[in-house]
Amino acid sequence: MNIHTAPRQWPAEGLTRVPYWVYSDRDLYEEEMARVFRGNTWHFLCLEAELPKPNTFRTSHVGDMPVVVTRDADGNIHAFENRCAHRGSLLCLRERGEAREIVCCYHNWTYNLEGTLTGIAFRRGIAGKGGMQPDAKPESHAPRKLKVEVFAGLVFGTLGKETPPFESYLGAEVAQRIRRVMRSPVRVLGGYSQMLPSNWKLYMENVKDSYHASLLHMFFTTFRLNRLSQKGGLVVSETGANHISYSMSADVAGKEYEQAGMRSAHDEYRLEAPELLQSVDEFGDGIGLQILTVFPGFVLQQVRNSLAVRRIVPIGLEKTELVWTLFGFETDDAAMTELRLRQSNLVGPAGFISMEDGAATGFVQRGVRGAPDEQSVVEMGGSGTSSEESRVSEAAVRGFWKSYRQQMGF
Repeated sequence: MNIHTAPRQWPAEGLTRVPYWVYSDRDLYEEEMARVFRGNTWHFLCLEAELPKPNTFRTSHVGDMPVVVTRDADGNIHAFENRCAHRGSLLCLRERGEAREIVCCYHNWTYNLEGTLTGIAFRRGIAGKGGMQPDAKPESHAPRKLKVEVFAGLVFGTLGKETPPFESYLGAEVAQRIRRVMRSPVRVLGGYSQMLPSNWKLYMENVKDSYHASLLHMFFTTFRLNRLSQKGGLVVSETGANHISYSMSADVAGKEYEQAGMRSAHDEYRLEAPELLQSVDEFGDGIGLQILTVFPGFVLQQVRNSLAVRRIVPIGLEKTELVWTLFGFETDDAAMTELRLRQSNLVGPAGFISMEDGAATGFVQRGVRGAPDEQSVVEMGGSGTSSEESRVSEAAVRGFWKSYRQQMGF
């Protein structure tokens, strides 16, 4: 499919309209895998802490392409396609582990931890019979290698030949806000994944949409963890690709939600276990919630003291895997670790303030399936993508589409 000659056209209104066919066009999905995921963009692969020592590996994805991330004997980190050069089998079947070399289980072709083919079983045959011809060059079909950058304990990779340097790709303020959270060496606390019945772009829109958080997530507002009346704002990178949404943790005495009759406003509710909401200002800036995204599929969360990274993995046109990894710091004492684990009940597939997202994106996917020529209206906060002090805005959503259109040639 050639995007420039395709019959699909973006609405003339630009960033304030999103055509519904972007969530259900199969040819477009395949083009996204080539242009966005295998193009000049950076993709979160794993936490550096998930490769805790030399000769360890972790599997990941770049779009629909399976990837292996390794730390070699010298401590250097590499990433390459999880595909054997022989018949295309997965090389690593386990999610993580230790290995000095990687051997394909199908025909025992062997690779080092840089992803270089180093051995082929029976290459010369047996007793002078069979095997490969002397001029065979199987290494020419070897797994593709990614360029890797480690930033504040986060491992990112790209296949693009012209991908900007990672910190430039982020933008100065987004880079600073990543360093704010990733302030010291990390300890992995656990993780989980969930399948979303929706196109990958719908979840990325969702996490960039600060406007929905205190309306969809009733727990958020009922217990005053996050209301739009709290001080906060949006930061959108110049390209529109990356964003930060944040709010201060200070409680709000106003009655805006109650007076407006919002379904999420219920002051009469109380928790039987209020210790769930106990938190400390570990960053010293009063920010109780920060959601940060990097285009096309990375999320860094701070919800009180619950810290996590989320990795968005397209599984198909209308199916997405969301991989969560929760972490603390190596310097955390037992009390802080317990606090983080307790607050992990707020997030994730069944979390008190996260469980609705997967359902909501699925509702959109189902709702627009029969209306490909209709459009979303994305006008909250105006029509631009600038940073602002209000979260009653879809500026970061428009920023996503600004970057997406640039990548896709729309």
